[in-house]
Amino acid sequence: MNINYIKEINNSRVYDVAENTPLSLLNKISLKYNNTVYLKREDLQPIFSFKCRGAYNKISNLTISEKASGIIAASAGNHAQGVALSASKLNIEALIVMPTTTPSIKIDSVKKFGVKVKLYGDSFDEAYEYALMTSKKEGRVFIHPFDDPLVISGQGTVAKEIVEQTKVTPDIFFVPVGGGGLISGMSIYLKEHYPNCKIYGVESEDAPTLYTSLKNKKPTSLEQVGLFVDGCAVKRIGEETFKISKEYVDDVILVSIDETCAAIKDIYEDTRVMSEPAGALAIAGMKKFILSNDVNNKKIIAINSGANLNFDRLRHVTERTEIGEGKELLLSVKIPEKSGSFRAFCEVIGKRSISEFNYRYANEKSANVFVGIKTDDKEKDTQNIFKVLNNKKYDFIDLTMNEVAKLHLRYMVGGHVNSKINEKLFRFEFPEKPGALLNFLNKMQKDWDITLFHYRNHGSAFGRVLVGIDIGNHNENDLVKFLKDLDYKYTEETENEGYRSFLK
Repeated sequence: MNINYIKEINNSRVYDVAENTPLSLLNKISLKYNNTVYLKREDLQPIFSFKCRGAYNKISNLTISEKASGIIAASAGNHAQGVALSASKLNIEALIVMPTTTPSIKIDSVKKFGVKVKLYGDSFDEAYEYALMTSKKEGRVFIHPFDDPLVISGQGTVAKEIVEQTKVTPDIFFVPVGGGGLISGMSIYLKEHYPNCKIYGVESEDAPTLYTSLKNKKPTSLEQVGLFVDGCAVKRIGEETFKISKEYVDDVILVSIDETCAAIKDIYEDTRVMSEPAGALAIAGMKKFILSNDVNNKKIIAINSGANLNFDRLRHVTERTEIGEGKELLLSVKIPEKSGSFRAFCEVIGKRSISEFNYRYANEKSANVFVGIKTDDKEKDTQNIFKVLNNKKYDFIDLTMNEVAKLHLRYMVGGHVNSKINEKLFRFEFPEKPGALLNFLNKMQKDWDITLFHYRNHGSAFGRVLVGIDIGNHNENDLVKFLKDLDYKYTEETENEGYRSFLK
């Protein structure tokens, strides 16, 4: 089916529910990066996200009989609110399927529009499959979150507004990517009006669905996706959105959690708005692109796709921001276990600001110190610190990019295990719901022992858990089977340097 997207975007009926959002000049970011940077403020929509555009355009175009049949959608967040708002506006009966792990604030945000909410499954994929099944069973129209021409066209109105708002032709656009509805709708329209502009999609490193699909030259399903950037945590790009993106999107930039957190802070300092992680992706990608390619004096537009941030997650964001900005160095340093050695080490660090200091007695010969050091110029300060430590003959490990260190070690008191136990270490993502730990324990071999356990709530649908397991004399195949049956996202960290320094 050939679709005239330019015509569809121009005729989209989104403004019954959506706002024509402003382009905000980011003064601090512009000055810092020597470019003129504007932020398209989709965080100012009634549901604090662009998702109401595509949802309303799709639902408003349903036939009378389709509207009478009712609609259904699966979502853990912004799409759910967009569908709920649209259904309320058009007086259509709607059912929203959300995972059982969805935070209550998001459930309440959907229910306030008067729609029905069904909690089902531990993940979006399970909720999605249930919604499709219910759609067929009850004859409801399924409202896809991104892979639908009318949804794509509705999202494309973001680009239409930008064209109407700009007097000088923009050079570069940065757009967050999940399922691809926003970037595909925008890229078609932008390339029509600015054929020489560059359009970059931005994805989280642990959810590179468009990046992977472009690399493989076909839509590709990811085995796992990280959930910190929950608004873009999509395992597979849409068929239609991929077809459009491969033609109109110039490239995809991948950013880390730390870089995303730093971008949240950047947006806040310029606008006093606390963006959600997905909303900050574009700024994170922009910063990375500018620094990697020495870009100057360009007119740049980035999209803030939303501001539905769980308040509980702020702690995690602030903790990771320092590293994302290159302003904190995490080290494991071995010091002699003798009188005065602790003081001597502090003298070596000098007057540098210490963000963290953890120490525990290990043995009579030496001890490992976990230290966080503030940095102003990451590259220069890091080189200087390393030089000083090497000159003083200190044995040290850089843990700045070590996920176990950032998520767990810094909150744990060290202690080494009996060398005779056969301990395996894993980082898990547990569903944030009652029974997740019990399910884990029930699937373990009865004669295995938990030797280490650390969990902190980060305000997301999944809890980050560090677990040590003594498997004794069991075959490694038993461990593989356990992990497969458990079906929790995991990373083995048995050889992790931070673990071996402080806990092994």
